[in-house]
Amino acid sequence: MGNRVLKIDNVRKTVNYLKKNGLAGTFYAAAERVQEERKADYRYLSPDEETLVGQRRETADAPFLFSIVTPAYETKEAHLREMIASVQAQTYSRWELVIVDASESDNVERTVRRIIHETGDLRIRYSRLSENKGIAENTNAGIALAAGDYIALLDHDDFITPDALYEMARAAHMGRLEGCPPAFLYSDEDKYDEGAESFVFPHQKLEFNLDLILSNNYICHFLAVEAGLMKSLLLRGEYDGAQDYDLVLRAVDSLWPAEALLPETARIRHIPKVLYHWRSHRDSTALNTGSKTYAYEAGRRALADFCERRGLRAQVEHSLHLGFYHICYDPDILSARREVGIVGGKLLDSRGRVLAGAYSEDGSCLFEGLPARFTGGSTHRASLMQDCAAVDIRLMRLREELWPLFSQITGLPYREKAVFVKEGGKKKELRIADVAGLSCDEAGYRKLSVALGTAVRSSGYLAVWDPSVTMRL
Repeated sequence: MGNRVLKIDNVRKTVNYLKKNGLAGTFYAAAERVQEERKADYRYLSPDEETLVGQRRETADAPFLFSIVTPAYETKEAHLREMIASVQAQTYSRWELVIVDASESDNVERTVRRIIHETGDLRIRYSRLSENKGIAENTNAGIALAAGDYIALLDHDDFITPDALYEMARAAHMGRLEGCPPAFLYSDEDKYDEGAESFVFPHQKLEFNLDLILSNNYICHFLAVEAGLMKSLLLRGEYDGAQDYDLVLRAVDSLWPAEALLPETARIRHIPKVLYHWRSHRDSTALNTGSKTYAYEAGRRALADFCERRGLRAQVEHSLHLGFYHICYDPDILSARREVGIVGGKLLDSRGRVLAGAYSEDGSCLFEGLPARFTGGSTHRASLMQDCAAVDIRLMRLREELWPLFSQITGLPYREKAVFVKEGGKKKELRIADVAGLSCDEAGYRKLSVALGTAVRSSGYLAVWDPSVTMRL
C-alpha cells in the first residue's frame, strides 16, 4: 500500500484535515492512519474455478432477475470495459445490465455497442439520454427501464466480483424460504488502488445497525433493492452526491412504519463477503474525499430530512470527518425516540484509553484499549453513535418504563445522579444512573451491564452507544 498515488493522497488529506481540525486533531488522525496501514494485511481472493463452476450449476434455474443500473458519463473506455466484463463474468446468469448514457460525446455508446457486437450478449441494454440531468435523474431513467426482481446500482468505473449476483440471489432465496423476503441486500466492499493495481481497505460491515446508518452510509456498495420498493422510492436529484444515502434512509423509513417500535430489520440482509471493488483514482471519492465536498452536505440534508419525516426533534451536524454525522436530539435521545431503551457513553482509564462503554453479546468491550482521540480507523466507527448489545451501567440512562429491569438485575432502585462528562469535547452536566450502591470489580460491572442490555433488548428496545459522551474513571 505504500504506492505513490496513495502517499500523495494521504498528504492531500492531511493538509485538508489540518485546515479543518487543527494540529492536535490532525496529529492523532495521522497517527491512527499510519497504525492502520501498518496492520493492514489484505488480499482479495476470488473464488476458485471449481467453486465458480458449482455456482453456475446451482443457479442454472434460478428464479430472480437482477437488473444492474449504471449511469455513464464520458467513462474511460478501459474502466467501462472492465465494469462490463465483471458483470459478464457473473456465475449467476439471470441479469441485465442497463447502461444509461448522458455523455456529450459518443465514446461510451461506441464502446458499449462494440462489446455487444463482439460478445453477442443481449443482456447488455444501452440507452442514450437526451440530456444530462445529474446522477439521480440519470439513474432513475435506468431504473424505469429495469425489468428485474431486484435492482442493483453499479458505478460506471467500478466493478463487481464474479460471485456477486450469486451471493445476492442466494440471500434472497434464503429470505423467501424463511418467510421474510429481503427488501434490500448489501455486501462488504474494498477499494481497487489503480496506481498499484491491488485491492486495499476492505470494509467488513455490520449487520443492519439503525444508529450507525444514522451516522454514516456504511451500507454503500454493493446494494440491491427489491424492484417495487426501488421504483416507488427512486433517487432524488436534490441530494445528488448523496443520492444512495438518501435512498437507504428512505428505504429504512418505509420499513419502519410510524406505529412500529422498531424497523423491520429482517428484511435488510447483509452479505458478509466482499462483492464490490470501488475504484480509487484522483477524481473519485474513494480516494479523494475532497473531490465532491458538496456530497457530504447533501448527506447531512438527507439525514435531516429523515429526522423530519420521522417527527424527530433534532439537529444534524457534520462530524470531524467528511461523510460522518452526529444527530443532536432535543431534549435527548430517550425523549425523542421511543424505540431507544438505554443509552450509554464511553469510559476511559487513567491513561485515556477505552476501558468500557459498548459491549458485544459475549461481554467483550468494543474498541477496548483504543486511545480516546482515535476514531477506529478509516471507517471511524469508534467515534460513531451505534446500536450494540449493551452499554456500561456506570455511564448510562434508562427509559423510565424499564426502571424495574434495573432493580431486578442490580437489586437497587433506579435513581439518577448528576455528573460532569465530556460531550463532543466540551464539559457538560449529565444525569446518569446512580450505581453507588454496587460493589463490583471490572468484571462484575461488565456482567451486570450485559445482563441489563440483554433485558432491554428482549423487551423490544435498542441499546445505543454514544461515544461523544466520555468520562474518565
